[in-house]
Amino acid sequence: MVAIPSRHRSLVLLAGVILLQVLLLAVQIKRDSQGRLIRVWTVGAVSPFERAGSSGFGWVRNTWRHYFALQNTTRENEQLRAENDSLKMQITQLQGRAAESDRLAALLNFRRSNADVPMIGARVIGASAGAASLTIQLDRGENDGIRKNMGVITPDGVVGKIVESYPNASQVLLLTDKESGVGAMLADSRIQSPVGGQGEPLLVMKYVPNDDDVKFGEKVITSGMDRIFPRDLPVGTVAEIKAGNPFKQIRIKPAANLERLEEVLVLLSLRPLDMKDEKNTGDPQAPAAGAANPPPVVKR
Repeated sequence: MVAIPSRHRSLVLLAGVILLQVLLLAVQIKRDSQGRLIRVWTVGAVSPFERAGSSGFGWVRNTWRHYFALQNTTRENEQLRAENDSLKMQITQLQGRAAESDRLAALLNFRRSNADVPMIGARVIGASAGAASLTIQLDRGENDGIRKNMGVITPDGVVGKIVESYPNASQVLLLTDKESGVGAMLADSRIQSPVGGQGEPLLVMKYVPNDDDVKFGEKVITSGMDRIFPRDLPVGTVAEIKAGNPFKQIRIKPAANLERLEEVLVLLSLRPLDMKDEKNTGDPQAPAAGAANPPPVVKR
């Protein structure tokens, strides 16, 4: 041990005695709300170290949480994102199937309400790529009894007519095509006039004199005079009326959504559905005079 010089020994002893007395006083002395003085000194001396330790531990904990523990969280988020995308796809498919079921139910109800009319349902499997000809392709053809010039409709209204028929497919010329047309009349005034396409969404009603009264929004229906479509099928509604020379310029909004066709009905007959005529005493299903004899309907 290091020897303490005799001259300093008394000073060290004195300092020790003073320190002991201070400690004893600190133990005995109480402060109003902080307890004994020795406790206050102890807390004051230890607090900086506790704060430093707590800050260091908090930093380490946050580092673990944000850098290491987040690796598992990232993987879980990727799994949840993949599951969410899969569920979205399933919902989209279910919505598409529900919409298809609604359309097929509408077709079925229409067929049931016209059970005496020979018709067959078909799906649209293609459409014309250019604007020169507005056509669609169907998945049914000659093997199903479909022939050229047969009418194509939906429960909403007239679509067009068959222009080509193949063994297992057929081609439909839409009503909006420039070469297409249908015998039509105004539902209220019963004015008869053909309706044709112009290669654009709206149709045109031709040869209506300027003196005839045509109302905006008036319904246009088939007249049956074209020997393709039955009477009273919806063609569209009057969307625009202008005076012309010598006839009115009447534009028709089609009743059927010709730009979003998915399922249609093909009328398996070239005769109108309602051929009854009070002036005709013969066969009510016989074609009018001068009309071409339709080819026989193939029964399957």
